[in-house]
Amino acid sequence: MVKKKAVKISKVKRNNQKRTKLSKQGKLKTRRNKKAEPKSQPKPVKHGEADEDQSDHGEDMLDMVEGDDLLYLKQAISQRSYQLLRKIRAPGGDQERGPRKRRKGGNSEDTDDIEQLYENESGIQDSGPKRTRVMLPIKTSKGLVTRVIEEDVDYEAEAQKKKKLEEMTVMEKDAESEKESEDETESIHSAPHHLNTEKPITTAQLLACRQEVLQQRKFRIGILCSGLLENPEGRMKSFKPLLDFMEEPNPEVKITVRKLATVSLLEVFKDLLPSYYIKVLDVENVILKKATLQLRRFEQDLLKNYKLYLTKLEKLASCLMRRKGDTRKFSQQEVQLGEVAVQCMADLLVTHPYFNYSVNLSQYLVTFLDNHSPTVRDISKVAIKKLFKDDKRGEISLEIVRRINGLVKKREHNVHADVLEVLLYLRIKDVNLDKEKEDELQQKKFKGRKMKLLSMSKKERKRDKKLKELEGELQETKAEENKQKKQQHLTEVVKVVFMIYFRILKQEPNTKLLSVTLEGLAKFSHCINLEYYHDLVNVLDDLMETGELGNREQLHIVQTVFTILSGQGEMLTIDPCRFYTHLYRNLLNVHAGKSHQDGLILVRAIDVMLIKRRKKVSQQRILAFTKRLATLALQLLHNGSLSCLGHIKSVLQLNKSSDILLDVDKSGGQGLYDPFLEEPEYCNAGNTALWEMALLHRHYHPLVRKFTNFISSGAPATGVGSLSLDLAKLTAEDLFTQYDGSTMAFKPAIPPPKKVEPKQKPARSYISNTSLNEQVKRVMESGPTTGNFFKAFEDRN
Repeated sequence: MVKKKAVKISKVKRNNQKRTKLSKQGKLKTRRNKKAEPKSQPKPVKHGEADEDQSDHGEDMLDMVEGDDLLYLKQAISQRSYQLLRKIRAPGGDQERGPRKRRKGGNSEDTDDIEQLYENESGIQDSGPKRTRVMLPIKTSKGLVTRVIEEDVDYEAEAQKKKKLEEMTVMEKDAESEKESEDETESIHSAPHHLNTEKPITTAQLLACRQEVLQQRKFRIGILCSGLLENPEGRMKSFKPLLDFMEEPNPEVKITVRKLATVSLLEVFKDLLPSYYIKVLDVENVILKKATLQLRRFEQDLLKNYKLYLTKLEKLASCLMRRKGDTRKFSQQEVQLGEVAVQCMADLLVTHPYFNYSVNLSQYLVTFLDNHSPTVRDISKVAIKKLFKDDKRGEISLEIVRRINGLVKKREHNVHADVLEVLLYLRIKDVNLDKEKEDELQQKKFKGRKMKLLSMSKKERKRDKKLKELEGELQETKAEENKQKKQQHLTEVVKVVFMIYFRILKQEPNTKLLSVTLEGLAKFSHCINLEYYHDLVNVLDDLMETGELGNREQLHIVQTVFTILSGQGEMLTIDPCRFYTHLYRNLLNVHAGKSHQDGLILVRAIDVMLIKRRKKVSQQRILAFTKRLATLALQLLHNGSLSCLGHIKSVLQLNKSSDILLDVDKSGGQGLYDPFLEEPEYCNAGNTALWEMALLHRHYHPLVRKFTNFISSGAPATGVGSLSLDLAKLTAEDLFTQYDGSTMAFKPAIPPPKKVEPKQKPARSYISNTSLNEQVKRVMESGPTTGNFFKAFEDRN
């Protein structure tokens, strides 16, 4: 189809169309009637003078016109172009014409004025704003004739051209700035070559040249980063030189500049990246507002540069991942650069855990948990621990746990213990897997309720529907939906974690992961389903009986079993006597040496067994463990001794019959106490006393002495020997952690030594022996003659 050309219409007609459209819309401003003002009457002009003036106008006009102008007028008349003649008015105009006679048709004066006004307006509109344009001249026999053409001015087109010119100038400025930056970069790259290579170069010159180049790089990186932070939308092109600095080719400053560029871009992205996920949408066929379109372009450019940055980080960190057949050797500087890249990934994931590519970053960091370098493992471990602690939605935690499960399964449990150690920091203590079964039962109840609703009347159904709507609105206001999603994610996390733990217990019970697995079971055992409790306790008992476990693993098993039995497993018919024996036998294996860190596990196991399950423990076992704790307090550091005394305090306060250990008179006992017997039930702990308190009274720590005095006084609540309220509230675990001296801080602080004033010396010396004093005086009084001391001494005798 051939497009029809648009019909041109005059401006008068277009103005009339606009006025009609505005009047229909009610937007046309009506003219108000103005008050009639008295017009000043023009002075009458004599007819004689007017005739003379009119006669002057017609005098030989052709004689006064030049030849070229006459030719131009003839051409205009032949072409019927009267534009020029419309603008010609006689001087004086209407004022000199005088009053005209009215015609019989009515007010002809008004008609003439309107016609004349229309001619003037049409003349102005036709002529419009013109612009002359000089054309190429024409060569004739008389010479060159210049040509000039008048053109109409289109203001809209001029505005558009002006806008385009401004945009072009802005683009040219950006291009110039980029060119300047490239020139600066080139000059920086070529800076070392200004040295004269013909003469030998000293080491000082090389170092000075390197320092100069490095300062230039630092200055350039600082300017680009500060510009990005000030105006990120207008300086988006600054990312390109910064990303190029991450691949610095100059070998003299390569490592340093790459580190600087990597860390600088990290800080820029930490500030610029939003907290939401940017979706990639096709907005070509969608009409958007100008502000929205600018925001979309900014987000897409930012995401593009962020992806390039992550790609370069992965390239830098590739030297830390060795695969089979990889025989490349990397320098120490390249390994350090890879560690910096891993640290940048970890910081980005911690700062923006739900931004784009966070899943890729989490997968990459989980892989580094099993790295051969302990520094890289620590970086990944610290980042994932912080993610688990700060995660409020549960999505990223679930993703990381799934990756850990896949890594452990892929490498057949041959991984470092750090891979499973991070799972101990999951916030899943409040998750209950039995709640799913409860939900299923509720679904069945709802089905029964649905059948009941079918038999309800119409009025009752309406009322029930309104109640449901109100409950739904209340849930929305309380953000119940988000809580439910988070609970679902955490439930999935618990399932995956116990899948890992049970697979290790079943397939690889003798690996180095067993200790971390047992620690995780001890911490999260209350979240396990009831149906697995019995089988789990039997498996743990078999591990204890093998005798191949260390002291720490055995303590973890005991803690796990008693945690299960003190919670939902109380209804299980399991005899824990064998676990009492295991714990009693291993208590004295903890001492102030390397095994002192196991004291915290011991404190937690004793708390679950003696304090929480005290009603199910016999009196003989309570006395035996209390006596063993007093003995253990003698071989631990001060925080371990305080935790043991804290348990003894709780036992004395909760069991009235345990104060028999404070009685030193054992004349009516049933036998002798045997401390070497491994069965706490038959060691006759009731026939002994807490003799250890006498030694602890002389302990170096003031709080240990205070607790010892409190226990020796019978643990009084008030009065002489009682503890302050702050100390009485502390549990055994709090005492162990708060007074830990591993941080080289003594609590309470050691007081400075007292200032002792020196004894005053006597004002003068004297001889205490009177006889000797008299002899000295006699010699001194004898005069200046030299005497023989031995002779004088013999004469004296």
